[in-house]
Amino acid sequence: MPLLTIHHKTEYRYARPVAFGEHRIMLRPRDGHDLRVLESRLDIMPEPMRLRWIHDVFGNSVAIADFDERAETLAFTSTVTVEHNPAEEFALTPDDRAYFYPFRYDDEEFPDLLQFITPQYSDPNGELAGWARNFLDAEAPTPTFRILSGMTHGIREAFSYRTRHEQGTQHPLDTLQTGSGTCRDYALFMIEALRRLGIAARFVSGYLFVPDDHDHYAGGGSTHAWVQVYLPSAGWIEFDPTNGIVGTRDLIRVAVARDPRQAIPLHGTYLGPADAYLGMEVNIDVTSADERTEA
Repeated sequence: MPLLTIHHKTEYRYARPVAFGEHRIMLRPRDGHDLRVLESRLDIMPEPMRLRWIHDVFGNSVAIADFDERAETLAFTSTVTVEHNPAEEFALTPDDRAYFYPFRYDDEEFPDLLQFITPQYSDPNGELAGWARNFLDAEAPTPTFRILSGMTHGIREAFSYRTRHEQGTQHPLDTLQTGSGTCRDYALFMIEALRRLGIAARFVSGYLFVPDDHDHYAGGGSTHAWVQVYLPSAGWIEFDPTNGIVGTRDLIRVAVARDPRQAIPLHGTYLGPADAYLGMEVNIDVTSADERTEA
């Protein structure tokens, strides 16, 4: 199984020593049958007064750091080695209940999926719903995979990827109307479109590993975001509308959430004047064991 090492360093710089409030760090990959964490190390300078680990409401690993000293820089360095076993693209058969859309979720599962089926963002004129219905056949039923694959590749082909410096994720209607956004914007847009079809979808934050022969992918060398869709008998399946990936190939999952605001890799506060903040520098490197051996 391929071994990958993720080195992620974030450094904040200030014009004068400032105090720091609580910081929440969500950088440790999420273990599963297709991804196993072998080594994990988190270094923080200055050293926090207290560092504790919790599992949030979705079962993600979150480190919470509290500080008792002032400094001009605050640096977080995460080094993780994982065993990555990408799942093959899922294949439904006509005997599976989710082969055709519309389909029905089990009565036992539906209450747990409701939060991922219910739209979270407004669509007063039905633009998101209309966009989603474009992927349905004129006469029902429609093969479910055709809908999911169509949305994944449709966003990648029709929208323009752009870097935004504004904080947060933009409203799905902004993504639709401008035809552009970041990977987080694309993921949220696809999630909200699927929810308007009654399909359970959630947000995934993590990393994208870009082999040399895949250098046309967007998102490499930085954190990345994509979508998970829940289908009866298939479970949670990954779809990356930024790169047109179906399944977990090249995707390293860190956190899942109902909304992007619940899966921010690193955030916190500082105590000091606003003009003290000089900037932030992020460096991310994802390498395979083979690349390290050849180096």
